[in-house]
Amino acid sequence: MYIARQPIFNIDKKLYGYELLFRNKQESKLFSKEVSSTVATATVIDGLFEVGIDNIVDGKCAFVNFDYEFLMSEAVELINPKNLIIEVLEDVAVDQALLNRLKYLKSKGYQIALDDFVEDYKTYLLTPVADIIKYDLMETPLKEIKKDVERALRDKKILLAEKIETKEEFIMAKKMGFHLFQGFFFFKPSIIAKSNDKKSVKGQYCRILQELHKEEPSYQALAQIIETDINLAYRFMRVVSHKQTEEPICSIKSSLVYMGLKELERWINVLMLRDLSSDKPMAIMNLSLVRAKFSEYISDNSRYRKRKLEISIMCLLSVLDAILDMPMNEALEDLSLSEDVKEALVNRTGILSPVFELVCAYEGADWEKVNELSSEIGLDEDVIMNGYFEALKWASEIMDIS
Repeated sequence: MYIARQPIFNIDKKLYGYELLFRNKQESKLFSKEVSSTVATATVIDGLFEVGIDNIVDGKCAFVNFDYEFLMSEAVELINPKNLIIEVLEDVAVDQALLNRLKYLKSKGYQIALDDFVEDYKTYLLTPVADIIKYDLMETPLKEIKKDVERALRDKKILLAEKIETKEEFIMAKKMGFHLFQGFFFFKPSIIAKSNDKKSVKGQYCRILQELHKEEPSYQALAQIIETDINLAYRFMRVVSHKQTEEPICSIKSSLVYMGLKELERWINVLMLRDLSSDKPMAIMNLSLVRAKFSEYISDNSRYRKRKLEISIMCLLSVLDAILDMPMNEALEDLSLSEDVKEALVNRTGILSPVFELVCAYEGADWEKVNELSSEIGLDEDVIMNGYFEALKWASEIMDIS
């Protein structure tokens, strides 16, 4: 079983929830006639119930697609209505039994969303029972749904625009009254005037990374760099305090020795991204952390084991272009990274690219590509979801302390 998540933002670009995308292992490449969509969904819901959906969505709302058979089953109610938004698939056949069932679920506190809405708003039978209406902007461009949007707003529906690809689409959807947004725009770089503040912050961290990549790094030199910046020192001390629990911290230098150079490099990259992304949705920072930890899990269970740390840093920095609003090749300037890492991030080629591609395919729910890349790098499919869950949990903990 695979489960991925895609973030959903509110009008202020703050995280509202996640759409959970899943596929049973037996039907990862092609839909198996031996496994019904109901059985596949039931398997996932059972998994969510056991793992705890809150661990996957960090206390936010989970949007989950359901077909007719599963909507009519009692298994839906395994998940707390505070965490779950029920998405009715666009091809579900509507009858009185379904209407009654959805009304019952609403009475229990569940919100109902209509997925990929293409129907006539006034006449569609499920419109009155829906709380949220999702419009796929690829299928229903904003200009074509203006009247329906106006009616929905009068009826106090929550409107969600899917597949927001550009800043212009985001602005237009906001002006039309949409409340929630989902799409590549939120992670794709928008080239604007470069920020001197961000370049300054990046340069500060580069000094540390350059020292770390010397043949014989100096703990004294590293401590002096950190001590000259009170904000950086504070962040570093918070991280160390979380890890160093037995004895009080005596100095920056002693804490550096305690942490070790490899672990320091990982944390400096985390802190750098945290500072650089201060004016970006925190979901971008969270995404980089999930990618980093997930890639470590992939490395541990594949032929890339010996390059684990390098791959982790590669995936951690994979959002740097979106954070700095510049092309990746420029974003990576001044960073002492291997050519393999740069080639994977800039060109999506080279010896490390299959791991990065697998991470991206998984989070994008491209299950066919996940299978193909898993086979290529020698990864057992059964371990993938466990690694993803571990990464989600770890990223949530790091966001709390860094």
